Amino acid sequence: MKRLPLALAAICGFGISLAAQAQEIDYPDSFDEPMKLFDSAMGDFHFPISSDSELAQAYFDQGFQLMFAFAPEDAARSFQASHIADPDCAICFWGEAWSWGSYLNGAMTTANAPRAYAAMQQAVARIDNGSSKEADMIRAISVRYIDDFDPEQRRVQDQAYADAMGTLSANYPEDLNIATLYGDALFLLEERRGYRDLEDPNVIRLHGVLLGVLEKDIRHPGACHLLVHATESTPTPELAAPCARFLGNSIPGASHINHMPSHTWNEMGLWHDAVRSNTLAWQSDQKAAAGEGFAIYPTHNLTMLYYAAAMGGESAASIQAAKDLAKLNNNTSMHSMALIRFGRFDEVLDITEAPTGEVNTSMYDFSQAYAALKLGDTEQARETLKALKELTETTTARFRFHAGKDIVGTLAGILEGEIAWTEGNIEAAAAAFRLATDYYDNLNYDEPEPLPFSPRHWLGAAYMELQAYDSALEVYRQDLSEHPHNIWSLSGIQQALARMGESDPVIDKDLYEAKNYADIWLPSTKY
Repeated sequence: MKRLPLALAAICGFGISLAAQAQEIDYPDSFDEPMKLFDSAMGDFHFPISSDSELAQAYFDQGFQLMFAFAPEDAARSFQASHIADPDCAICFWGEAWSWGSYLNGAMTTANAPRAYAAMQQAVARIDNGSSKEADMIRAISVRYIDDFDPEQRRVQDQAYADAMGTLSANYPEDLNIATLYGDALFLLEERRGYRDLEDPNVIRLHGVLLGVLEKDIRHPGACHLLVHATESTPTPELAAPCARFLGNSIPGASHINHMPSHTWNEMGLWHDAVRSNTLAWQSDQKAAAGEGFAIYPTHNLTMLYYAAAMGGESAASIQAAKDLAKLNNNTSMHSMALIRFGRFDEVLDITEAPTGEVNTSMYDFSQAYAALKLGDTEQARETLKALKELTETTTARFRFHAGKDIVGTLAGILEGEIAWTEGNIEAAAAAFRLATDYYDNLNYDEPEPLPFSPRHWLGAAYMELQAYDSALEVYRQDLSEHPHNIWSLSGIQQALARMGESDPVIDKDLYEAKNYADIWLPSTKY
């Protein structure tokens, strides 16, 4: 942590009041360096402000876009640079205050609270320098921050802010940015994770605000970003599809914006579109090292890429993303599971560095045991199965938003079923795969899901082997309802129908299109 750089303040013409503020407020180490303008990384978003400084305007527009991209610290640096360029700019201080507050992926911290409060005070002190709209924006945000911040009471300020933004949006009905800020404020009152009920009045209101913006400007990056999140865990994720087509390139160098359409594409089963979105995001993450982009949640981008490619049958993309992920976070579990998904068993055994943490380790151990079984080592598979089953009963670990036992139980069931299959007991294999499916169905909503495969792909294959084609169809269709257009269940349905002397032109067409991007051949829905 550091003090606001007084040398920089002097060079850039900071006012005395801001220098005094700097003696009291700590800032992250990134504030040691002056913020640059990233012209090629930014889109064409523009929010005109009451300043004669072109530099202040440019930094303000950049800060706004970085907040839309969920990069609040870089946004704060940009807004701070805007009021360094014009120390009398009230709305520039408003921008910094906004960026320190809560946003959808993070509640305001006790470290950020005094920064937000101080910037808000500076905005209020200059309120007469702005337009009437800017003054109203400053008044609205002034109810959001208090001197003695208590995280446990944050909801009080969030509600007051949402109410103030509702009034502000009603007073400026044509301002789409203010309406987006209102939508953002409403979203902060909702649970971030989990499924959303389309009949919930709060969800109806949130959707209405965001869709109202997008009806007037389908390319608005802030409103579309929020709408993707507001719809992904509902039965109608496609509501965000029209704007998601434009979202990924709206702030070209912000990797989280590049990535965001994939939340919609995953839910709709547009796996290749999700692969492309996250490939673009990963490119922006890499550009950041050269000062040409912003790396925002790079591990999330890679995880989404690995998952979407796995569901779409794009083995090269899935495995490479998992390898890159392991380099970033030293976690080999996803690399191991990607190789299992695509039957590259000898390569699994080449991964000798185990990850840490019970759930990650169980994924790695499962993969090692599955590969060993496929290469003839039944003893190792049995030993690992015993350990996984014991862990299922004892673990209290969590993996993101999931009980670890449900992930471990899923993996144990798949491994147990595969051991039984190897021994020729397909009935026992099917029973184990059914148990794996029971654990799998306990998993919460997540993007992406914690496993790059569904145990139903194994269960369906067992029913096929047992010639229980009706049961196989039921299993594959259930999985297809949960993961639309995934190549594994499409292939399973087509194969089951063929064994029954039937066909489905819709499935045939869907599978044909899925194969346009897949790089695998599927004799079965498991390897």
